[in-house]
Amino acid sequence: MVAFAIDRDPGEVFDYLADAANWPAWAVVNVRSVKPGAEPGWWEMGTPRGSGRLRINAERRFGILDHDFVNDEAHWTVPARVVSNGSGAELMMTFYQPPGLGEAELDRLMSLVGEEMAMLKRILEGVGRTEPS
Repeated sequence: MVAFAIDRDPGEVFDYLADAANWPAWAVVNVRSVKPGAEPGWWEMGTPRGSGRLRINAERRFGILDHDFVNDEAHWTVPARVVSNGSGAELMMTFYQPPGLGEAELDRLMSLVGEEMAMLKRILEGVGRTEPS
């Protein structure tokens, strides 16, 4: 599990992350583009490894932002939560190794999570290149 503090109202953090259209701005390593998919609830996603599909299973009341990612190589479910930490929000994500994804590739992807979380923090705290929508 990884956790990151963000100096922003938890509801605002949740709303920003629940909209997949915002992901290319902060998930700069893994997401090149997103657009609504043909199937309700799914987004078509361009990644460095090709195309994939994303579905965000959001429940604002509980801060749940679990999401599924599917491509030709793997299906990956990431449990995620946004909770109040007293002065802002805490984003917590739990990563499990999906079938079909090798150990070395998982390690490489996990090493890049910090870069994306730093970008998300800059954006949401008003220091990034893009203001939240």
